[in-house]
Amino acid sequence: MNDLLTRTAELVGIGSVSHHEALIADRVEAELRGLGWLVVDRLGDNVVARTQLGRPQRLILAGHLDTVPAAGNETPVLDGDRLWGLGASDMKGGLAVMLELAGEVSEPAVDVTWVFYACEEVDQSYSGLGQLDPDLLVADAAVLAEPTSAQVEAGCQGSMRLCVTVRGQRAHTARAWMGTNAIHRLAAVLGAVAAYEPRRPVLDGCEFVEALQAVRVGGGVANNVVPDVATVVLNHRFAPDHDAEGALGEVMAVLGPMLGPDDTVEVAEAALPAPPNLDHQLLAGLVRRSGGAPRAKLGWTDVSWFTRHGVAATNFGPGDPNLAHTAGEWVDRADLERSYRVLRDLLVEGC
Repeated sequence: MNDLLTRTAELVGIGSVSHHEALIADRVEAELRGLGWLVVDRLGDNVVARTQLGRPQRLILAGHLDTVPAAGNETPVLDGDRLWGLGASDMKGGLAVMLELAGEVSEPAVDVTWVFYACEEVDQSYSGLGQLDPDLLVADAAVLAEPTSAQVEAGCQGSMRLCVTVRGQRAHTARAWMGTNAIHRLAAVLGAVAAYEPRRPVLDGCEFVEALQAVRVGGGVANNVVPDVATVVLNHRFAPDHDAEGALGEVMAVLGPMLGPDDTVEVAEAALPAPPNLDHQLLAGLVRRSGGAPRAKLGWTDVSWFTRHGVAATNFGPGDPNLAHTAGEWVDRADLERSYRVLRDLLVEGC
């Protein structure tokens, strides 16, 4: 086995901010094409490699090539058994483990599809998964090498972005009583959001924790005008026991008493959740090998995408998910090697 920390550092050193994944896709493609047991396809900056051994089951191992923009951390820094740098946790460490396994396990117990794809960190409309031939992504189960501290994080929560617009009436600030201040009205909406008590449903033994947060506020016309429109953008994270309609209903129960007949709530974006799916025998095998109780994935991942396309999926990979997207992102050798061992056992032994 190659040194996984060094391999991860090499990948961190290849910049791959969303929409700029060509160089790292070149690197991945060249390595996979050098392996005689894989059929390799590339479309844009997405690379798919497959075994064709005629096994009764097929497992997808998937990871995104892109990172969020740099925060002064684009240069990898090795410090003993720890690697600092952009994407070290999310998810160059997972990519390193995938490449190492693809190069070592030439005759797995299940057929394997390795998926390296672009544009996961931006709007879903850009996702590389949607650019691929659907036939390349047919499988019985999938594991996304997202950072999970080498423990199974099952399913994922949905994410909804809403724009709430409240209305008032313009007036001169010297005669403010002649108008209605929309920004002042927004205070009641923000108060209701701040007082929101999250649901904590438990599904298949995994506790999900919902959230409702104001993430952007706007309003105002001029310094001497009572504003007649004010807006707040909300982000709602909702558990897999709700669909988008149910999640919106939950938000409206919070906001409804604060809104008037001319106020509006617009759903700007909705990404669906995914249930744990841990009853699938391949994913159950992953849980057994991981040695710990599965947790709920509180963020959104492409487990949702695979679930919607009929592939049971879960999250498992090196790196602390709490470090994702931070300036101080890092991954350590122990996490990389543990993820490697668990996934290798699953590939070699199957169910």
